[in-house]
Amino acid sequence: MIDYSPLWETMQKRGVTQYQLLKSGIDNKTLDSLKKNKNITMLTLEKLCDIIGCSPNEVVQFKK
Repeated sequence: MIDYSPLWETMQKRGVTQYQLLKSGIDNKTLDSLKKNKNITMLTLEKLCDIIGCSPNEVVQFKK
């Protein structure tokens, strides 16, 4: 199962808000998908990492 809880922790540590993500090109639908642990594209993952300044490990984890 995909889990995006590391994203919210990383954002908090780095002082990045959802508003900043929206202003940087991440749309509401994508934020909703992240909150519900739904699939996102690799391009979106790359964009999130660029905006936040982190690696994919700090955005997503896989749970069994």
